[in-house]
Amino acid sequence: MNWNFKNLLYNNYMAVALFGSCSWKYPSWKGLIYSKDEEINYLKEYSRKYSTVEIDQWFWSLFGTTSVSLPKRETVSEYLDSVPDNFRFTVKVPNSITLTHFYKKPGESSLKPNPFFLSEILFKKFLASIEPLKPYIGALLLQFEYLNKKKMTSQSEFLARLYSFFSKIPRDYHYALEPRNPQYLNKEYFFFLKDQHLSHVFLEGYYMPPIIDVFHQYGDYIEDVAVIRLHGNNRKGIEEKTEKRWDRIVEPKDRSLQDAAEIVKALVSRGVDVFVNVNNHYEGSAPLTMNRLSLMMNSDEEVYSAF
Repeated sequence: MNWNFKNLLYNNYMAVALFGSCSWKYPSWKGLIYSKDEEINYLKEYSRKYSTVEIDQWFWSLFGTTSVSLPKRETVSEYLDSVPDNFRFTVKVPNSITLTHFYKKPGESSLKPNPFFLSEILFKKFLASIEPLKPYIGALLLQFEYLNKKKMTSQSEFLARLYSFFSKIPRDYHYALEPRNPQYLNKEYFFFLKDQHLSHVFLEGYYMPPIIDVFHQYGDYIEDVAVIRLHGNNRKGIEEKTEKRWDRIVEPKDRSLQDAAEIVKALVSRGVDVFVNVNNHYEGSAPLTMNRLSLMMNSDEEVYSAF
C-alpha cells in the first residue's frame, strides 16, 4: 500500500482514491502548482500534478424559461486534449436538470417551476455534448439545493421522481447524488442509493452534518464509488481573509481533514473508488489542503508507507 505523491493516487485491492480540486483556473496558484509563464494551459499543467478535477462551470446552465446552456463541443475537445489517459473528471450535471424551480429574482414573490427538472430528454442532450469525455469521467454529480415543502412535498416524492428519472437515462456512468436537505440523509435515502446502484456525495460544509457522522451511520450502504466534497462553511468570510488569493491556508481544519482521511481509508479498503474534491473555500487553498490530506493519509505507518 502506498501513495504516489505526484498524482495523489492510492491503489489497494483494485480500488483507488483520487484527490483533486473543485475547478482549476486560479492565477494565484502560479508558483504553487502552475508555472509563472504569461500564457499557460491551466488544465494541462494541473493534470501533470493531479489525477482528477471537478468540472463545475457547466452547472450554471439555466438562464430563463426557454434558455438552457450546455457544454460546447470545442470546450470538451480542449479539455480532452489537455489531460493524460489516466486522468479522471467528476462533472456537475447542469442545474437546468437539478433545480426544481427557477431562482427568485428581486421583487418576485412566487416560485416558478423549472420545466426541465429531471428531464431525461435534456439530460440525454447533455450526455451527447460531453460524449468524447466519457472514458475520462469518474462520476456525474447531481447537486440539489435545499428543498422546502413548496419545492418538494416530501422525501418520498423526491425519491420517486429520481426513480423515474434513472429508469429512463443511460446507466453506463457512475452517478452521485448530493442532496442539500440534512433530513434526507437517512436509511430510506441510502437504501435507495444501494438499490439503484447510485453513489453519494459526502458534502463537508454549508449546513450539512459532518461527513464522518453520516459515514459512521450509513457507510455500509456505500458501494463501488463515493465522492467527498470539502467545501467549508463560510464562503464570504474566507474570501475576505484571502482577498480571493488562493495560495495559503487561512482556516485550518485538522479534525475535519482527519475525518476525511478515515473515510477514504475505510472505503478503499472495501474496494470502493473515492474521489475527493477540495474547494479553495475550505481552508483557503485547495492544493495546500490536498498536500495536508496526503500527509495525514501517510501518517499511519502500520498501514501506509511514506511517500
